Amino acid sequence: MENQKTLQNLMEAFAGESQANRKYLAYAQKAEADGKKNAAKLFKAASDAETLHALKHFEVAGKIKTTEDNLNDAVEGENHEYQSMYPEFLEVAKAEGNKEAIRTFTFALKAEEVHANLYKEALENLDSEEEVFYYLCPVCGNIEKSIPDKCFICGVPGDKFIKY
Repeated sequence: MENQKTLQNLMEAFAGESQANRKYLAYAQKAEADGKKNAAKLFKAASDAETLHALKHFEVAGKIKTTEDNLNDAVEGENHEYQSMYPEFLEVAKAEGNKEAIRTFTFALKAEEVHANLYKEALENLDSEEEVFYYLCPVCGNIEKSIPDKCFICGVPGDKFIKY
């Protein structure tokens, strides 16, 4: 893309819209828990709208490549998260004694390593026609290729995993 400022703006807009998506989902969950159904529905609709915006910004920025390129990018991102980002975040959380942050960073660090390995495996088997199913732990974000007895990261029973 010729115009670097526009590219920068597209990526900033992508980041902002992506964060708004997750923020509004969190607000929707809270509204549901509070029994505020209309507010929950509005937050969910707004979350989906923010996702539409983010995806279009990302596309226009030229960031969606071939599936192989996208898998390589995903491996790189996950590697950064579990090898650099989360270890640094954990050190700060430990130094500050924030037990909940330590817990969530630890869960994410371990899950991101799993994600990186699954992306590598998908890359190696990109042309395989055998269908694969994935199972997501709803607590820590671990992904398995079969339902475990319990999550090896957080201990959640396997019957709580979500199938993809």
